[in-house]
Amino acid sequence: MAYEANLGTLLRTCDAVGACLAVPRTPHCREALRIGDTLRNRRPCIHWVTPSKERWLDDQRSAGRRLLALELAEDATPLARLAPARTSSVLLLGHEHSGIPDAVLVGVDECVAIPMIGWGASLNVAVAGSLVAYRLAGLS
Repeated sequence: MAYEANLGTLLRTCDAVGACLAVPRTPHCREALRIGDTLRNRRPCIHWVTPSKERWLDDQRSAGRRLLALELAEDATPLARLAPARTSSVLLLGHEHSGIPDAVLVGVDECVAIPMIGWGASLNVAVAGSLVAYRLAGLS
């Protein structure tokens, strides 16, 4: 996440849909959550991604979790056609500027895209991630 406020927004979204947030254990992410965590009266579900993002994803895949990536990809499933999650799933969100690395995309089960009618090429990562999280939770 390039912007600290986005992590706080995603944490609140995860709380709202009954999901957990997984983030790298970096000073940037720890500080962003310290600033953006408005759920201070209750303990939000946060998983620290260690020792590396790649290893963590391998562990999730090995545990049988479905990996979805929110990415502008040619063969992506449009948000409106995304079915609610029936199994434990991990939604990958890319960096606001660089997206999800190609090396990671080759290992996901499905890419999801949010169609854009206007001139903008993409939505803010927290907004986009929240839309998909609600859809996966069956709440939209």
